Order: sequence, then structure tokens, then C-alpha cells
Amino acid sequence: MRRLISALAVTGCLMTSFPSIVLANQGFTLWSGVKRENQLPAHMQFGGNRYSTDRYVLTIPAKKMKLAVAQFAITYPEYYDGTFDENKIEVRVKGKSLPLSEVKWNKAGNIIEIFPEEPVPAGNTVELVFSNVQNPPFGGMYYFNCQILSPGDLPLLRYLGSWVLSID
Repeated sequence: MRRLISALAVTGCLMTSFPSIVLANQGFTLWSGVKRENQLPAHMQFGGNRYSTDRYVLTIPAKKMKLAVAQFAITYPEYYDGTFDENKIEVRVKGKSLPLSEVKWNKAGNIIEIFPEEPVPAGNTVELVFSNVQNPPFGGMYYFNCQILSPGDLPLLRYLGSWVLSID
């Protein structure tokens, strides 16, 4: 009887910890160093495993999109050793991919600049989809920061928030 109770207790502990692991891969972060109001939702479609190919879906909620956007600038940490495929980056609004005039990846500056052909209208949820990403060889937490430039704006990027990506 003791063995049965012990086995049930261990199984119960394992089952209750499973949902928190699933939430972690969907963008739920408990401690990140980024203020809650500045955290942007993100998920890695293929699990965020090191040394693997993945797809990052970086979301900007509609409440953050108060201005139209002529340029997105995504910065990432110097210690991020993954690679991006500039030809496999999309900007999606309402599930539709918008045409892009240019995508520039400055490896030395740790920045990806995305230029839509037409400004992305304000008030929409936007997904920046990075397909064919090669995850870095080492696990860790990586902060990807989103800055935007509005049409007709001074040529200064405005900070919108940060995505916290966890590579296992």
C-alpha cells in the first residue's frame, strides 16, 4: 500500500509540473528582468532546442501598435550565436503576410531591420515571423528588443518592448 501511495504522489507531482513546462515554451516568463508592461509575447514553433532549426513568431499586440510603422528594428544580444534567413522573414497582420521592400541583417551590429513596402497601420496585432532560424549551440535566455520608426517621424527608433526567448 505504501508503494502505491508513493507512486501516486510522484505521478501527481510530475503531472502538475508538466503544464508549467508547456507554458514556458509558449512565451510565459516568470522572471526575466524586463518589466511586465514591456514584455511582448513570443513563441518558438519547433520547441526552441539548441542547434536546431526553428521558427520564431514574435508578436506585437494591437495595444502596443499606437502608431503606423515604416520600419521594425529587432536587436538581440551579442552572445546570441544563432543565424537568420533574411529571405524567410515575414510581417503578418490578421494572418496575411505583407509585402516587404527590404530586410537587412547586420550581423556585426546584432540588428535585423525590416522595411514593409507600405507602412503597417496602427491598432493591429502584428506578427514578425522568422522562419528557418538556426538556434544557437548553447541554451539560455535571449532578449530580443523591438524598436519602430513611424512614417514622417524623426529618424529615431522608438522602443516598443522585448521578447524573452529561452533556448533549451
